[in-house]
Amino acid sequence: MKQIDTKLMHPKVQIVKIISRIYKSGMTTTSGGNISICDENGDIWVTPSAIDKGTLTEKDIICVKRDGTIVGPHKPSSEFPFHKAIYDCRPDIKAVIHAHPPALVSFSIVRQIPNTNIIPQAKNICGPIGYAPYGLPGSDELGDLIAAEFKKGESMAVIMENHGTVLGGSDMLDAYARFETLEFCCRTIINAKAIGEPKFLTDDQINEFEKQVPHNVPRNTDVTYPPEEREIRQHICDIVRRACDQGLMISTYGTVSVRWKNNDFLITPPDVARWDISPEDIVQIKGGKAEPGKTPSRSTFLHQKIYQENPHINSIILTQPPNLMAYGTTGVKFDVRTIPESWIFLQDVPCLPFGVHFQGDDTIPKLLSANVPAVLVANDSFIVTGDKLLQTFDRLEVAEFSAKSLVMAAPMGKLVPINEEQVEALRKKFLS
Repeated sequence: MKQIDTKLMHPKVQIVKIISRIYKSGMTTTSGGNISICDENGDIWVTPSAIDKGTLTEKDIICVKRDGTIVGPHKPSSEFPFHKAIYDCRPDIKAVIHAHPPALVSFSIVRQIPNTNIIPQAKNICGPIGYAPYGLPGSDELGDLIAAEFKKGESMAVIMENHGTVLGGSDMLDAYARFETLEFCCRTIINAKAIGEPKFLTDDQINEFEKQVPHNVPRNTDVTYPPEEREIRQHICDIVRRACDQGLMISTYGTVSVRWKNNDFLITPPDVARWDISPEDIVQIKGGKAEPGKTPSRSTFLHQKIYQENPHINSIILTQPPNLMAYGTTGVKFDVRTIPESWIFLQDVPCLPFGVHFQGDDTIPKLLSANVPAVLVANDSFIVTGDKLLQTFDRLEVAEFSAKSLVMAAPMGKLVPINEEQVEALRKKFLS
């Protein structure tokens, strides 16, 4: 994944940026977790021991020199030994993240490895996942156990028995994308188990998905950026970042498009971390051709067909929030007849089989309408449409909140939905 350029970003800056995001996303606690970077000199930059993760600054980051000298105002993380053990056995790894995000901890305490075939992109982002037996925190023994898994050379992620997880990356942003994606998979699987039994994709299905990368999108030679087009770019970026803050997207998942004029539209690219997206990253699709020098989302052809088939649709969001995907991975009906707002905004949401979103299939464009503004695609995504982008985003929020309420209600009993008479009354008052 193309991320923000870190070549000129000091390791201290990178570490503070990522640990802050991990903490604000609820994936670590004030005292939990540690991250590090091994630089070109072999020096290791690492978070300090016993310092609030919510308020770390660049001055707090510690450097452990190649010769063992410690530079900085604090002690390095107590887990520094296993960070060093990983770097020593895997020269290809330049960044390490260890934390205790709730879903991954759930897997570690039941001693299971998550199946990342739950969503197609996850398998390639996370790769094979190792498993390290329990070791005393901060001990050389724990470092040896973790290093033994990384030494096998297959894994960039390891589940730590009764502890959490540790992940490596070619740089800090690569490690973070893997960490965030793996936690997302775990949340989806756990939510799915609350309402049913998750179904996983085969490797063949994932390979078919990978073939959908739009290498064959024709390119325009000339491009213009009138003021209204530039305004749409900024609006898309604002909504994408907001979706990330709300947990509706993660750095590796999520596509947004907005109709510009006629059937021309603007769409997000696949190779930029969603929460770092900027107006210049957005791809213009004009006359069916992409802006030169850019690659649009792999779902570009689907968005194009939706706009062509549905003149009333002016914005589309495709994403994979973990509660909605609980329904998208189990086949359990996502019944939005929970509260009036949910049904008014979404009406009844169909769940379609995996593959109907592939290029050349017209099922989704022809199914979407004023009465069907959103669909779930099994093991892939939630696709929601609307007129203004804010309306579409609102529908996305309502859908994920509704799914979360249903998942939370599952242990208490069966949903008692709004009945047909009540639905008809809502239809007459709000949708006529």
